[in-house]
Amino acid sequence: MTNGDKLDGGGHAARRNAVDVQVGERLRERRMLLGLSQEKLAASIGLTFQQIQKYERGANRIGAGRLYDLSRRLDVPIGYFFAGLGPEKPVHADRSAQIDPPPQHRRESADLIRAYYRIEDPKMRACMVELCRAMARAARPSRSPDGLVLT
Repeated sequence: MTNGDKLDGGGHAARRNAVDVQVGERLRERRMLLGLSQEKLAASIGLTFQQIQKYERGANRIGAGRLYDLSRRLDVPIGYFFAGLGPEKPVHADRSAQIDPPPQHRRESADLIRAYYRIEDPKMRACMVELCRAMARAARPSRSPDGLVLT
């Protein structure tokens, strides 16, 4: 056996599958976006939180029936878990080289999105989006027409 291998239930070597890792990451992303703990999600579909942990790491494959239950509980279509897979964007099971998580996987992003959707007034939400855009523009250094950074 090599690093990354583990024994499956029958004593055979098994590897983490890139698709299982992707599905697990999407599961974790959606769970966090909804503000659910692993315990609450697990209890709502009759699992233990350890099973959810293994799914999220891609250590255990999620069966079709369980994926259906998760998609209903998390209010997403089943295809949500596979978004981004395909020949144009390969997924690698070895994520150890990744230092910083992408912005959409950071806890602060999920917190911001949850807070945004708690604003009931659509006009107020639109103002919040415009405020964020203005702040992002202000945070960028100004550039002259010839590409020099102006201070």
